Amino acid sequence: MSKLPLRIDLVSDVVCPWCVIGYLRLQRALSDYRDEFDYSVHWHPFELNPQMPAEGQNLREHLAQKYGTTPQQSIEARQRLTDLGADLDFTFNYSDDMRMYNTFDAHQLLHWAHPYEKQTPLSMRLFADFFGQRKNISDLNVLADAAAAVGLNRDEALQVLRDQTYAREVRAEEQQIVGQGIQGVPLFIFNRQYAMSGAQEVDTFKQQLRQTLDERDMD
Repeated sequence: MSKLPLRIDLVSDVVCPWCVIGYLRLQRALSDYRDEFDYSVHWHPFELNPQMPAEGQNLREHLAQKYGTTPQQSIEARQRLTDLGADLDFTFNYSDDMRMYNTFDAHQLLHWAHPYEKQTPLSMRLFADFFGQRKNISDLNVLADAAAAVGLNRDEALQVLRDQTYAREVRAEEQQIVGQGIQGVPLFIFNRQYAMSGAQEVDTFKQQLRQTLDERDMD
């Protein structure tokens, strides 16, 4: 039997720790179904902090201001994320001076990367740059370096960012997503039919994949 086509649309922000955890858990689930699915992942923009200025804000201050997170809660959350990341071979390298940044340009870069089939490696590079290296991912040179690291043309990436070539398209897609009632990320949509919100456990993703196969077999 031929592999079943599986389109996965992933609404995400590159400063969202649960987005990378959710994606890596999905990958772990998919690893058990290598022979069943011919899948593709399409990343869509969501800004957790669209009003964030270019210079950013101290992450702990930001979380306290936005969510009322106490210093102790922040410490505990960071440790939990660090442990979850380690289990998935991803490094969260938090520090007291870590900053939150605006991600609109990062989303433009990901939009540009789509026809080159580089969205996923670029997303993972940006997650690693932000959470692992604490880089300023609103800096155009940092973004261009990330593009080059995954095999894209650095000069072209920089020009796209400087010219804001895809600003209108990305803003329109963001507005469409919010207009659909999506208020948080990650959001996984399978074959444009089934949506799963949040960084689900590996077994939960496996259940969705199994259901997709079962429905194929019933046709």
